[in-house]
Amino acid sequence: MEKIRTIEWKNNHVMMIDQRLLPHQEIFVQCKTYKDIACAIQTMVIRGAPAIGVAAAMGIALGVKKSKAKNYSSLKKEFLKIYEILYASRPTAVNLRWGLERMKKLFYSLKNTSLEKIKLTLEKEALYIYEEDIKINRKMGANGKQFIQDGFNVMTYCNTGALATAGYGTALGVIRAAHEEGKKIHVYVCETRPYLQGLRLTSWECYKEGISQTVICDNMAASVMAKNKINAIFVGADRIAKNGDTANKVGTYSLAVLAKYHHIPFYVVAPTSTIDSTCPDGSHIPIEERNPKEVTHIKNQPVGLKKVNVYNPSFDVTPHELILAIITEKGVLRLNSA
Repeated sequence: MEKIRTIEWKNNHVMMIDQRLLPHQEIFVQCKTYKDIACAIQTMVIRGAPAIGVAAAMGIALGVKKSKAKNYSSLKKEFLKIYEILYASRPTAVNLRWGLERMKKLFYSLKNTSLEKIKLTLEKEALYIYEEDIKINRKMGANGKQFIQDGFNVMTYCNTGALATAGYGTALGVIRAAHEEGKKIHVYVCETRPYLQGLRLTSWECYKEGISQTVICDNMAASVMAKNKINAIFVGADRIAKNGDTANKVGTYSLAVLAKYHHIPFYVVAPTSTIDSTCPDGSHIPIEERNPKEVTHIKNQPVGLKKVNVYNPSFDVTPHELILAIITEKGVLRLNSA
């Protein structure tokens, strides 16, 4: 049983822990419709590429389950509407599209079956995707823990733990696997401005798991590296292009450049569903831009000028030349030499 339950299917609705309120409040949001799920994805109730993929699959299943359509043709029209609304909720994380496409392919294969069987089969598939994600994360942890030695200081960015997935985690899952093996590890958690996923979420998960940690401001990373305090860096990914360029939370690129200068191994941890074979390189990855208030406000309290230009991309792209290896559930893809 996972200690942290990010998302669950319960009867005829989906429950999600509201990540906007962590670490001070552990409140769950009840999504009764697919539009509720789309809104939850868009407003960051749930975030993290694998978790978004699971949520999207559950959104499809929930929308179809509650449909009043009388025949396949009518249901198909509703399905495509549900698909488009969920697809538009977050543009960068390819796992969202992966989850939707998987459900779409299954839906089309059920054309000659009853509507009740279609609804039941889609629900089962969404639950299978959920369970599958946890298994995949554990495999990534097993594949990646070899890169963490006893006594290592590691750095991570944003949140890549159970909260970013159905459970266990990607980059933080590797750290968790090494910790469970009994290795003594200390994690330097970058705060991750402007949304503070490191400070609010990763630190909370480390606390829950009993993993030793130190939170630092993002602009402290270089000085910490310069003092030879970091042995390896592990980050997640929202999309990996065909050539290995990787989109992740904005600020990841900066860490990769710093890691290269300080000769620190830089690893990306992501499931193979994050690899977008249709995207040739990082320049083709769509980068989501979010509300300027995420930069100028904290908890809805203004900390800057009321009228100021703000640039708030949610992601940046790390060139493959800066990545030592990509750790997946199927193995480790080494991109460069140490």
